[in-house]
Amino acid sequence: MEGHIIVCGDDPLGLRIVEQLRSAGREIVVVESAAELSEAGIAAAAALICADDDDALNLEIALLARQLNATVRVVVRLANGVLREAVAIGNGPGAILDVADVAAPSVVEACLSRTTHSITVAGIEFVVSGTAAPRAATLREIFGDLAPVAVLRGERSPDPGTVVPCPGRDESVAPGDWTAMIGTADELAAQGIAVTAPRMTGAHPRRSPVKPVADAIRAFREDVNPNFFKALAVSMSLLLGATVLLRFAYHRPGMSFVDALYFSTETIATVGYGDFSFVDQPTWLRLFGIVLMFAGVTTTAVLMAFVADLLLSRRIGQNAGRRKVRDLTDHIVVVGLGSFGIRVVADLKAAGHDIVVVERSRDNRYLASAAQLDVPVIFGDATLAETLDSARIDDAVAVAVLTQDDMVNIETGIVLRERLGQRWLRSADQPGVPVVLRVYDRTLGTAVAQRFGFENVRSTVELAAPWFIGTAMGLEVLGTFSVGQQSFMVGGVEVEPGSKLDGLRMADMPTQTRVIAIRHPHGDVQLHPRRETRLCAGDTAYLVGPHRELLETLHEGQSDAAETVTRRRS
Repeated sequence: MEGHIIVCGDDPLGLRIVEQLRSAGREIVVVESAAELSEAGIAAAAALICADDDDALNLEIALLARQLNATVRVVVRLANGVLREAVAIGNGPGAILDVADVAAPSVVEACLSRTTHSITVAGIEFVVSGTAAPRAATLREIFGDLAPVAVLRGERSPDPGTVVPCPGRDESVAPGDWTAMIGTADELAAQGIAVTAPRMTGAHPRRSPVKPVADAIRAFREDVNPNFFKALAVSMSLLLGATVLLRFAYHRPGMSFVDALYFSTETIATVGYGDFSFVDQPTWLRLFGIVLMFAGVTTTAVLMAFVADLLLSRRIGQNAGRRKVRDLTDHIVVVGLGSFGIRVVADLKAAGHDIVVVERSRDNRYLASAAQLDVPVIFGDATLAETLDSARIDDAVAVAVLTQDDMVNIETGIVLRERLGQRWLRSADQPGVPVVLRVYDRTLGTAVAQRFGFENVRSTVELAAPWFIGTAMGLEVLGTFSVGQQSFMVGGVEVEPGSKLDGLRMADMPTQTRVIAIRHPHGDVQLHPRRETRLCAGDTAYLVGPHRELLETLHEGQSDAAETVTRRRS
């Protein structure tokens, strides 16, 4: 066997990679350990993809593979940033990838309701920008010669929710259809398409001077143990009762209310300055004094215990995040603090947004990273109203649910939909509150989106798999983005001599992709090639489209002779 691809990984990402490679007609060998590499034919393999969720296993297999075959293209999944940087040095053909790195931008864009994606192609910055079709017409009539990337059918279309990838300029659209066009910023602006800038968090509005006092009272009430107030009530009742009793029952010489209050306080506190005593009082009152002293010691000890709990226990740490959240408005709530969640948090924080994290586990390994970013963490179940109140969900502008459990994410999304009410809906009058759900299973994600009306369901597997596959097959992957529930990729394909792309006209491209630029061997770059433009050997065609179509185009650009050379070089 020669020119095959070896894959390691039995999690959803690994299984998806194997599935797509086989559907593309590639020979695949699956391994589970480094010991199986020789038997799997690493010496003659075209590429190795280490996509397991275990960094140690991926690292071991990648290092051994490089020893056995110095020229094999090795694509490794590593979540640990230190390992990723170290292995990237001298890795040779291939790439070191992190799922969070390649998938997080799509989630960030959905949280910010950003319809603009910037991608650098051949040294030129292209912008993919979405806008609603203003009227019924063809794309050419509305946007001129701009290159359409996708059309998401709206409610007025016969098939709402359907994504049409890379349609022709003569594709008809209905009012409200979402259209994604690609070009430079100047080209988009010339057609009246706004290139939206990232939404930045503005200054907090002026608050009433009473608000800090109210917040302080609420903070105290939330921070102390609820039983503290019961103990305090018992202590105050004991004090007041003793004060009234001593005022009317204490004789020789008698007491005023102030004297009675003073004597009751020093007795309960077991201070006993000696200015009053029960020595000359009736027997029943002296017995009452004994009871009062024991009751005072007990209630005072209980109150001091609650105060110590407030000052010294983990309650301070547990409520530190809640205190930081109290003054926030227009913030973004992130549920789940895994390797993916912390990357999304870091990206949103870098964009200037206030973030609140909701996490169940107090032993989460990324809590230190959240602290370094100065991001408050609320511990609790995001499906509970108390937890959502602590995260000030009613003042949030977006929510990202990113736990590692699909069912938890879906349940949380349904609860959020009920809680947000009308704010859930996006309309012409209000932008709505984007709720982004991370769902590993692509089929389940699509079904959930259709059944419950979720507009922003993101599959990290679907977003990351094209990067691993494309890199392993020799595609120059430049970026990914989503339109509706459809993932798109931008990549470069080198045209090999004698391949099916050599001499092919743009109008005859066999796949649903769009060529946005061609870099010729002498270095010149041709933007938006016309229908009669032909590809030549040595050109690098930069395409945008669904990743399956880009991989098919990559296969068309590789000649049989080139593949044979690659196999022999392996």
